[in-house]
Amino acid sequence: MAAQAAAAAQAAAQAAQAEAAESWYLALLGFAEHFRTSSPPKIRLCVHCLQAVFPFKPPQRIEARTHLQLGSVLYHHTKNSEQARSHLEKAWLISQQVPQFEDVKFEAASLLSELYCQENSVDAAKPLLRKAIQISQQTPYWHCRLLFQLAQLHTLEKDLVSACDLLGVGAEYARVVGSEYTRALFLLSKGMLLLMERKLQEVHPLLTLCGQIVENWQGNPIQKESLRVFFLVLQVTHYLDAGQVKSVKPCLKQLQQCIQTISTLHDDEILPSNPADLFHWLPKEHMCVLVYLVTVMHSMQAGYLEKAQKYTDKALMQLEKLKMLDCSPILSSFQVILLEHIIMCRLVTGHKATALQEISQVCQLCQQSPRLFSNHAAQLHTLLGLYCVSVNCMDNAEAQFTTALRLTNHQELWAFIVTNLASVYIREGNRHQEVLYSLLERINPDHSFPVSSHCLRAAAFYVRGLFSFFQGRYNEAKRFLRETLKMSNAEDLNRLTACSLVLLGHIFYVLGNHRESNNMVVPAMQLASKIPDMSVQLWSSALLRDLNKACGNAMDAHEAAQMHQNFSQQLLQDHIEACSLPEHNLITWTDGPPPVQFQAQNGPNTSLASLL
Repeated sequence: MAAQAAAAAQAAAQAAQAEAAESWYLALLGFAEHFRTSSPPKIRLCVHCLQAVFPFKPPQRIEARTHLQLGSVLYHHTKNSEQARSHLEKAWLISQQVPQFEDVKFEAASLLSELYCQENSVDAAKPLLRKAIQISQQTPYWHCRLLFQLAQLHTLEKDLVSACDLLGVGAEYARVVGSEYTRALFLLSKGMLLLMERKLQEVHPLLTLCGQIVENWQGNPIQKESLRVFFLVLQVTHYLDAGQVKSVKPCLKQLQQCIQTISTLHDDEILPSNPADLFHWLPKEHMCVLVYLVTVMHSMQAGYLEKAQKYTDKALMQLEKLKMLDCSPILSSFQVILLEHIIMCRLVTGHKATALQEISQVCQLCQQSPRLFSNHAAQLHTLLGLYCVSVNCMDNAEAQFTTALRLTNHQELWAFIVTNLASVYIREGNRHQEVLYSLLERINPDHSFPVSSHCLRAAAFYVRGLFSFFQGRYNEAKRFLRETLKMSNAEDLNRLTACSLVLLGHIFYVLGNHRESNNMVVPAMQLASKIPDMSVQLWSSALLRDLNKACGNAMDAHEAAQMHQNFSQQLLQDHIEACSLPEHNLITWTDGPPPVQFQAQNGPNTSLASLL
């Protein structure tokens, strides 16, 4: 009896001690959370409250959780990464000794590996994630999340093969634990990487399988529609990469309808019954911006530049709102890609000064993120090269394109740059004959063209036609240009169609075939006005003026001359404005990160002869 009484007294004392411990712990935790969520947050006081837990010598569970909370607060709200790392390492170490403590254990591993990556200690992050993946197989949510995280780490290191392998492992694991939703997420992510690697033979069966899984899956409507958006975005970008602007239209229309459906659905707060389904691809608002973005990409390629402008404005407005509340790096990536496309539109429509200011904006965004600059440096120099061509700074254009070639290993971008560099050399005459012949051979559209893009191959035929025209080989030029026309008409590539028509019109004019020349130039002018393409309008109006003069049509010649004068004045005014901007000095930047400041120019220092 005495022993039982003693045991009962001991149990009561332990219970009272646990209750007391829980009350002081909960009080400190409550204060810490109050300070963390204050407006503005009082992080120093929050940290003091959490640190006050340790002198009480709490049980391992509380100790590990407190280290995790301290590590998380310090990581997210301060620059004290050393202390954050120390607390997270302790949380990871202690939590492994505590049974059934998965949330703390794997959150510590996930956050700690994120911190390692931020400190450029990727070699410490990888084994940590691998161990966490190995011991998390009985915890579906964390196992899938850690697989995604390690795959992302490999992707950032450009090791797409290892990333694809991990996503494949994740897809099979999700299938085994009965999560078709997360299986689709893994497979679509793998499909995205295969597209980046240009492994098209593997992409097609994978996307077909994804399409079947997405259609058959019956679950949360927002999750289902978000899978459809992911699937359709991959399909649309695949078509656009291939330069198939017309073929993509049905998919793009489906994608736009899909995002409209999502915007009408209310977020369902009922949690999925399968913990492996607790993932979202992107928030609704991010998906909306992404759909705007691929619509802009399509409009740019097709030559619907006013439409591209409209959707860019909508997307940038949405991005500004989102960035006030959300510092996700993907938003800056979206912003840079949107600006890259609208800059090309501005250069075509004759708004060089605005384009230059937007190039400067891209530079500023890249200054804030080394990773963003690393991913977009080649595109930035390419845009500067295109700007230099538009203001007739051909030596600077050559330097910018050459820099861009050095910085890219993306095949389509490489072909785009080479095509533009070849056109610079053609306009420069005999200065670079050997280099030009070498470039033209590398983008020969008749055989062994380096990329599968329909649009770029059509552009390569145009450049060959331009070269033959400058060489006076008019029949050869006509053959190349007719090939461009055939390809651009097949996929509604309006800018290439307009450029080919006006150059053919010029050839027929030189050959004295005025009627055939007129048959080419009139539709070129109509199409250029619809785009609108200021350079082609200038060229077409000059040809129409000369054609009508030659045919004795004085009134039509006067009208065309007036149009030409108007276009010349607009372009000249824009040219002077652009060259007078301090940002114009960017054309001399060819090395290292973007310059921070620009010195003002005394005035334009470029030749205007090509505009008049």
